[in-house]
Amino acid sequence: MKRGRLPLTALRSFEVAGRLLSFSKAADELFVSQAAISRQIRELQHFTGYALFERHHRRVSLTENGMRLLEQLTTSFDDIDRRLTELREALPHETVAVSVEPSFAGTWLVPRLNIFSRLRPDIDVSLSVDPRLIEFRSHEAQIAIRFSATETSWPRTESTRLLDISVAPVLSPELLASGPPLLTPGDLRHHSLLHDENRNGWSRWFEEAGIHDMAPQRGPIFTDSALATQAAVLGHGIALGDIALISRDLQAKRLVMPFPIEVPYGAYWLVAPDFKELSEATQAFANWIQEELKAEQATKFI
Repeated sequence: MKRGRLPLTALRSFEVAGRLLSFSKAADELFVSQAAISRQIRELQHFTGYALFERHHRRVSLTENGMRLLEQLTTSFDDIDRRLTELREALPHETVAVSVEPSFAGTWLVPRLNIFSRLRPDIDVSLSVDPRLIEFRSHEAQIAIRFSATETSWPRTESTRLLDISVAPVLSPELLASGPPLLTPGDLRHHSLLHDENRNGWSRWFEEAGIHDMAPQRGPIFTDSALATQAAVLGHGIALGDIALISRDLQAKRLVMPFPIEVPYGAYWLVAPDFKELSEATQAFANWIQEELKAEQATKFI
C-alpha cells in the first residue's frame, strides 16, 4: 500500500480510543468531539474490512483484529514520539545573556518571556537583574536594558531607545473604594505614598501637577519601582506607576489611575557594545523586544 493512502487521522483516533477503551475519553485527549471519533473509527473499519470494536452497554471492547492493530499502532506511535523528542533535544541551543533593569524585568519582560521562548525554542535567555550599567566584558551580558531619566548614550556603547516612560499615581481598586476620597490630586496628602529609591519622584509629579505645597516626607521607600507597584496592588498605599510597564495590571483592574495626569520620566534603552557585532540569537532577542513593544503601543496595550 502506498503510504500516501494511509488513513493517519483514523489510525490516531483508533489508537487513543483502543488504548483508553472509551470514545469519549479519546475525544477529550484529542480535543475533538465524540462524534468525530466515532466517524473516524467507522472509516477505519470500512478501510480494513474488519470490525475493530465490540459495543456493550456503556462500554466498548476490542475485537481480536482490533487488539492486534492496537498493539502495532501503540508501539509505532511510541517509537515516533521518542524519535521526535530526540530530534528536538538535539537542536542546537544558544544562550543569550541579558542584563536588565529590575523594574523592566519584573513588570514587563518576565511576564512575556514565554512568548519569545515559543517563537525561538532554540534560544535560551539568561537574565541578570542589575540596575548598574555593565562593561560588557567576556563574562558579562551581550546586551543590556537600562533606564535613564536624562541619559541617551553611554561611553563605549551603542544605544537605541526602547520605550518612553511616564508615571502617574496608581492604587488598588479596594483602597480607592475604602480609603479617603481622591477627588483632586491634593487629596493624596491623606494617603500613604509609596516611594521608589527616594522621594524625588513624587516631588516631581506634584510639581508637574501644579501642587506646590506638598513635599512628601513620609511613606515606605523601595529599592525598585516594581516593588512599589506590587505594594500598591496589595493595597499598601499609592505608587507612581510606569504606565507603559503596568498596562496588564491596569487592564486587569488590579490597579487604577485616580487622575489622568502622566508626567514624562525618562526612557528605557537597549544598550550593546556594537549592534552590528551581535550574534544571530542576540539580535533575534533584541528585535523581538522592539517589535513586541511597538505592537503593544500600536494596539494601545501601553
